[in-house]
Amino acid sequence: MSEVPDEPVAGVEIIGRDSPEHRFSSRSIRSFVLRQGRMSEAQQRYLDDMLPKVGIDYRAAPLDLDEAFGRKAPKILEIGFGMGETTAKIAAAMPDRDFLGIEVHTPGVGALCKLIAEGHLGNLRIMQHDAVEVMRDMIGDGALAGVHLFFPDPWRKKRHFKRRIVQPDFVALIARKLAPGGYFHCATDWEDYAHWMLGILSAEPALENTADGFAPRPEHRPLTKFENRGLKLGHGVWDLVFRRRAG
Repeated sequence: MSEVPDEPVAGVEIIGRDSPEHRFSSRSIRSFVLRQGRMSEAQQRYLDDMLPKVGIDYRAAPLDLDEAFGRKAPKILEIGFGMGETTAKIAAAMPDRDFLGIEVHTPGVGALCKLIAEGHLGNLRIMQHDAVEVMRDMIGDGALAGVHLFFPDPWRKKRHFKRRIVQPDFVALIARKLAPGGYFHCATDWEDYAHWMLGILSAEPALENTADGFAPRPEHRPLTKFENRGLKLGHGVWDLVFRRRAG
């Protein structure tokens, strides 16, 4: 695996640690609520040190992904990586692929910076911005080999369903960004949201289900401590893996 760069990523504008949540430009309905969050000393230290090396700033212009990573390799985008544990494990296990993780909350960005440094993960970059705007404005059509969306906020109250990130327009956007044969992998531990996702994904003509309904957990998605605890208590987890049709 390539080493984490010592210098800022060439050819891209680098995010600074003081790029606060107010940078997010307006969309009418968002799937996330911005929270300040509490930063640990370690998260802040690694944020200061690593983000200038692996962070990519949002800009309303196409991003050359090969240039951002310094090589040609399949590119996987992860939406909402949380504290980054799963993201780091997947990147470490798949050194032949490059991963762009997107998260809006600063403590999670700091936590993943720490994991990148500790694991010498040269195939992982971070953006702190709204993932929908990143895909819309910066990712070229057909540029991605895969998209991960693990345990998004289910917005459980019916009046909040409009805030769920998985909506027809969102799925159509992802389908455009996937190369033919590229996959969209979702996971949730909320059954109602799982069926919501299945219905919307199944209705997108550019995608096809790789399973008869829900999919077995792919090997590339590791079990988190939280998920393992829930499974022992009898809680369910649902995975969906759809692929971009060749035509």
